[in-house]
Amino acid sequence: MTETGGRPLHDNYGPEARAAVEREAQLPTTGWEREVARGLELGLPAADSVVDRRIPTFSRGELPHFAGINTFLKAPYVEDVRTCGEYDVVVLGAPFDGGTTYRPGTRFGPQGIRKISALYGPYNFELGVDLRESISIADVGDVFTIPGNIEKTFDQISKAVGHVYASGAFPVVLGGDHSIGYPTVRGVSEHLRGNLGIIHFDRHVDTQETDLDERMHTTPWFHATDIPNVPPRNLVQIGIGGWQAPRPGVKVGRERGTTIMTVTDCVEMGIEAAAQRALDVAWDGAEAVWLSFDVDCLDAAFVPGTGWPEPGGFLPREVLKFIQLVAAQPLAGIEVVECSPPYDHAEITSLIATRVICDTLGCLVRAGHLPRSAGE
Repeated sequence: MTETGGRPLHDNYGPEARAAVEREAQLPTTGWEREVARGLELGLPAADSVVDRRIPTFSRGELPHFAGINTFLKAPYVEDVRTCGEYDVVVLGAPFDGGTTYRPGTRFGPQGIRKISALYGPYNFELGVDLRESISIADVGDVFTIPGNIEKTFDQISKAVGHVYASGAFPVVLGGDHSIGYPTVRGVSEHLRGNLGIIHFDRHVDTQETDLDERMHTTPWFHATDIPNVPPRNLVQIGIGGWQAPRPGVKVGRERGTTIMTVTDCVEMGIEAAAQRALDVAWDGAEAVWLSFDVDCLDAAFVPGTGWPEPGGFLPREVLKFIQLVAAQPLAGIEVVECSPPYDHAEITSLIATRVICDTLGCLVRAGHLPRSAGE
């Protein structure tokens, strides 16, 4: 028996649950208290009949989960993007599906992810992390994408992501199809003195030079690894496989010396060993690492709302374990792509996208990499 908060703990907990309960007792509540005070100030005290006087008249903050404006995790919407450096984490949407070659709809991905994110609170039991108590998060809305022009959209996304990264905030990009992988990486790499590595979760290699005669969502890593400080040897691709990996892309990866690990590779060698190999490859001589997560790396049963679903992918618990291990090391930022709400069922694809982001942020906090001042 041990004591937490002055009360003894019994011995019937599982090991992970016991550690989680012990950690929760150490978490502060100042962020929650600040949110309550803000709600009462800006949303007016509740009607006299409401007993809980922490409740305002107008919904402000986390509760109720079904109410409020759809920002990511109900973070404050910051209209003046010049102030994004005042926050530890900045969420921005890239609503673009002009690079899609089959099922469209990912332009609605940012909306879908934001909507279902309202279901979540800021506290994770197993991680023992409360984001509200650890970091400040802002949602700056969406990049102004150009539906009829992929190159102008790329320029817009690069400028937006570069602005957020240069401000010192941690960028979280809500896609959009995977063509945005190229301009997001370009936006970050322009602000580095050294090399940028990429950890890429996907069922598809996305390394061919063109598709249908253009740069599309199947081509981001060919062009990203053409950037001088984004060498292909620092690109590691996780979960590749199935019947949708074009041979021209496989040829490019082989010739450029990229690293691929299939689902079977990762499962048979163990998620821990696979994550360590991914980190070793991506960080070899690199100054920073970008995390690019395509929801279709999961088995199609778990992500119906995506453009190219493929059976045989990861299980959610495998992906989340992998993400937690990767995010034990610092990251330059994260993008989550290929979430297509028009094809989704019960918002489960948007939900896994939200969970990947939250687990990434939580593990970066737990490891001391966020807020960035804590890890410097």
